[in-house]
Amino acid sequence: MLKLKNEEQIRGIRESCRLLSGLFAELRPLVREGVSTRDLDEYTRTFILKAGGRPAFLGYNGYPASLCVSVNEEVIHGIPGPRKVKSGDIVGLDCGIDLGGYFSDAAITVPVGKVSAEIEALLRTTRECLEKALAAIRVGGRIHDISRAVYGHARSRGYGIVRQWCGHGVGFSPHEDPQVPNYVGAGPNPRIVPGMVLAIEPMINLGGDDVETLDDDWTVVTADGKPSAHFEHTVAILPEGPEVLTSW
Repeated sequence: MLKLKNEEQIRGIRESCRLLSGLFAELRPLVREGVSTRDLDEYTRTFILKAGGRPAFLGYNGYPASLCVSVNEEVIHGIPGPRKVKSGDIVGLDCGIDLGGYFSDAAITVPVGKVSAEIEALLRTTRECLEKALAAIRVGGRIHDISRAVYGHARSRGYGIVRQWCGHGVGFSPHEDPQVPNYVGAGPNPRIVPGMVLAIEPMINLGGDDVETLDDDWTVVTADGKPSAHFEHTVAILPEGPEVLTSW
């Protein structure tokens, strides 16, 4: 069921997104060689609680952390722990904040030190997929316009596109309708209307499309073990058009 937001509610979501953007501004430079994924999670939890928010992911469907930290072949939902990142890694950071009942969601993939030209191209293309998705949003258009923009660009560069996981509505909870896939399938294709708030999140693989979930029941990895990149923004649909509410 679609949950449209009024102007006051979008203001609340915008404030949540502003706080999340501030977190990413501080978190991103901490991703360097030798930092543990648990360190990043602890920083995130402290930042959010100190600002008067609540980590939206902590406890959501049993997820045990405030931040998803996904390294290299890990696509999404990586659980923070003692692992220390090293030069050449890429680290996906995915986080949401509940600020007074209004939810935000964003993600970025950060290179650690010097990465290969192949990885740089993957990161660049995934960001371009998000940019093209945002440019495809039109009031009166369809959700699959967004999907088509992501899929077409990633495929034109020869990358895999994650199909089992997708973008989604957000604002009153971490995940709402509609689903926003990164490929055009046979699923629902609602019109884009004012009051929607969407989390747009291309997940693009260096290798094939296929992914699998590890035994922890959370961490999603590429089936072929090749790296994956993930970028995400929360976007409000206003009568005059889309407004990107998050930044990195």
